[in-house]
Amino acid sequence: MKNTRAKLIDGPIGTLLIKLTAPMIVGMLGMVAFNLVDTFFVGRLGATQLAALSFTFPVILFINSIALGVGMGASAIISRAIGEGDTYKVRRITTDGLTLAVVLVFIFVIIGLSTVGPLFKLLGATPQVLPYIKQYMGIWYYGMFFVLIPMVGNNAIRATGDTKTPSAIMIVAVIMNFIMDPMLIFGLGPFPALGIRGAAISTVIARFSSSVAATWVLVHRDRMVTFERTPFREIFASWKSILFIGIPIAGAQMILPVSVGVMTRIISVYGPKAVAGFGVASRIEFFALAVIRALSSVFGPFIGQNLGAKLFDRVKRGLRLAELFSLVWGFGIFIILFIFARPIAGIFNKDPLVVETIIKYLSIVPLGYGLQGVLLLCNVSLNVLQKPFHAAGLVTVQMFVLYIPLAYFGSQILQIQGAFIGITIAYCISGIIAHFFTVDHIKKAEEKLMADSISND
Repeated sequence: MKNTRAKLIDGPIGTLLIKLTAPMIVGMLGMVAFNLVDTFFVGRLGATQLAALSFTFPVILFINSIALGVGMGASAIISRAIGEGDTYKVRRITTDGLTLAVVLVFIFVIIGLSTVGPLFKLLGATPQVLPYIKQYMGIWYYGMFFVLIPMVGNNAIRATGDTKTPSAIMIVAVIMNFIMDPMLIFGLGPFPALGIRGAAISTVIARFSSSVAATWVLVHRDRMVTFERTPFREIFASWKSILFIGIPIAGAQMILPVSVGVMTRIISVYGPKAVAGFGVASRIEFFALAVIRALSSVFGPFIGQNLGAKLFDRVKRGLRLAELFSLVWGFGIFIILFIFARPIAGIFNKDPLVVETIIKYLSIVPLGYGLQGVLLLCNVSLNVLQKPFHAAGLVTVQMFVLYIPLAYFGSQILQIQGAFIGITIAYCISGIIAHFFTVDHIKKAEEKLMADSISND
């Protein structure tokens, strides 16, 4: 089997992380651009349609969180198995991770289609906006299969140390979406004008292309998928091991869309245009954090392979370098967005209230991006250390103890601007807590290894 030798356990750490992260940056920026393309073209339909798309964002993030949990759970086990040289386990976990994704799709399609109306009313969608939400989600839910498969597949590929292929797969989807969006939304060429339905169809087509590419790589190129008949108890054992890590990851990831949903509800009292502005700003935030997310996505395989090889010094040095980069990058992004907030906002919509909401967000919240990146890196590290509940606990504290209460009370004092100040404070405090918590757990894991070695001698 190809690509299952531990590649990340020697060589200069900084150079290695740059080499791994560079192609992932392209892929991550591409996937964020995927959402921004939708936002840009749907924004041309009007503020109401843009608000509808903004309401769908937390729900789509919720589903993506489940897919990411399964994918990262599988990746954590695969990367350690590669570090240990266990080829059979690599194939078994990859195959069973994909089958688990298929099972989850069927469950969530049924739930999603039956709850569109009540769910989005709960989020604060008005009768004016709700029909557009139903048009979009009624199509998106049927394409959910093509969301989960590439998310799990790309994480499995990244576990081998190959970050170029997942990036290329993501770029294919972005290009497809960029081509199909204007054709299907506005009715260019032979296509009818489908409005917001066209954006949903374009997304499904683009995700389908990435599903085909990821499956081909896993099955034919890397041969990480096995078609051998296996007793269900062995498959179930794989699912348990994936979900032991994956459920806390998914739970932690779900907290983000839940908090975005709550934040959307808080912002909805200022009207659909304010919601539209918040939705655009949230997508710009994903774009701004794409580089740090790229680093965190490759940091898991780096940590996993070095833990498997018992190289704790490399783990600690790697974490220090990654955190330093996150802080420097976050501050640089804050300066850029603070200066260029108005022209960036004007790209997506011309409505004054939409624009002003975007400007307020981009002038305040990015100040916390560096420490939010530290939280992301520490979360990945704890998951690979097989401390998924600790990682989930950090995100839970951030969202329910800090983010939501501070945003709510900030909005009561300073209205929408106060809510954004609350988010910034939450990002900063939780990043500091995450750093010290993770360093302590790495130290304990190293001490345990040394104690076990002494007892074995």
